[in-house]
Amino acid sequence: VQLVESGGGLVQPGGSLRLSCAASGFTFRSYVMRWYRQAPGKERELVAGITSGGGTTNYADSVKGRFTISRDNVKKTVYLQMNSLKPEDTAVYYCYGFGYWGQGTQVTVSS
Repeated sequence: VQLVESGGGLVQPGGSLRLSCAASGFTFRSYVMRWYRQAPGKERELVAGITSGGGTTNYADSVKGRFTISRDNVKKTVYLQMNSLKPEDTAVYYCYGFGYWGQGTQVTVSS
């Protein structure tokens, strides 16, 4: 099983990034997928989740209206579109599914 995140980087406040998580080694289309994040000195927290078919999503209150989770079951990839980014969104973002974690991708929001 592999979950490989990409798309992180440095962005100014108010900017946007799209994270991707490419999955392999399990039946991707059958599983809920989630994005978590962990800021320095803080616990890992759930950011967003999406059901196997993509019909239902949920978000942390802190990102509602700014972030959108989606998935492509043909490409076996889950995405996190992040808009109106704030400095407090700075964290390592992790993909989670089938009981496995990706390696994480750093997102830094700073002017």
